[in-house]
Amino acid sequence: MNLTDTGSARDLLAVVSQTGPTVTFFDAVTHERLDVLEVPSQPHELCFDPDRRLLYCACTYVAGYYHAHQGRARQIAVVDVDARAVVDTIDIGPDHAPHGLALDRARHRLYVSVEATADGPGAVLVLDTRTHKPVGRIPLMADGPHWFAITPDGRRGYSTNKEAPFVSVVDLERDEFVGRVAVPGSEGLAVSPDGTQVFVAALKGDFGDGPAEPPGVRVIDVATGRTVRTLPTGGVVFPVHTTATGAVLAGELRMAGGGGSLGAQTDGVLTVFAPGTLEVAGQVEVGRFPLTIASSPSGAVAYVSNVLSSTVTVVDVERLRVITTLEVDRAGEAGAHGLAYIPAAR
Repeated sequence: MNLTDTGSARDLLAVVSQTGPTVTFFDAVTHERLDVLEVPSQPHELCFDPDRRLLYCACTYVAGYYHAHQGRARQIAVVDVDARAVVDTIDIGPDHAPHGLALDRARHRLYVSVEATADGPGAVLVLDTRTHKPVGRIPLMADGPHWFAITPDGRRGYSTNKEAPFVSVVDLERDEFVGRVAVPGSEGLAVSPDGTQVFVAALKGDFGDGPAEPPGVRVIDVATGRTVRTLPTGGVVFPVHTTATGAVLAGELRMAGGGGSLGAQTDGVLTVFAPGTLEVAGQVEVGRFPLTIASSPSGAVAYVSNVLSSTVTVVDVERLRVITTLEVDRAGEAGAHGLAYIPAAR
């Protein structure tokens, strides 16, 4: 569905609706809704390739959720962001359930984390962004790899693994698994702009009487491969994001009555940790179940997708206030999920 002219130069925000199944494009300055593009079932995460002006969209399940689905999908939809049209669909079979996406522009690589198959553990697939063909597969030694991130120099990759008690570390020059960093289950992760630290949301997000130990964001020192600090949070964290300035953003869940099942979440909280010191700079209330975070190139504005309210909370990171809330259409319970900030073509 084309709502406005696609030819004007403007920065965009792209937002997945998991049960749309769609990608919605907003003007990143005026926040006007521009287009809604249909994609294959259960899209989860997005990754923008600025060199080719393509947006990669991981389509994860036929229907449902992790551990509660009606089949794993195996498509990566490729979207031309200027035409706002699907121009290719990459079949990653025999692998399935793609989750995290990371781009190495210098080496023309797209990394895609995938769940385990009957024949082996979960892995990260390596695709050539020029041909969309597979050029490698790196086992991650865990069943449920989700978020995947790489250091700015493209030499190391890190994967969170849901229930597995470790973060996987891979050498991307040799395309091999090289180690584990112990964590008590994990969700989102992000790498610092200088590539010296990795930030991991741990514990895994269970929905019961509460976690067995305090939640927080583990800080891994890349040089030593050790956890050197935990940034404390009041609730279980799903998404973690680092801005261009080095601020660390964590999306915390809040549960009705302090506990409950999936779907019992109240409005969540974005916690901002200051660059350098990583001390708490402040918090901003967001929607129900924050799941993905993105930011503007300057780091001044953050975007938090909230899957159960199907909204995106737009946040002024410096003033710690909500700028506006974007509504994202959905067909079922799960709504706004993956995000990508798309600078205008220059």
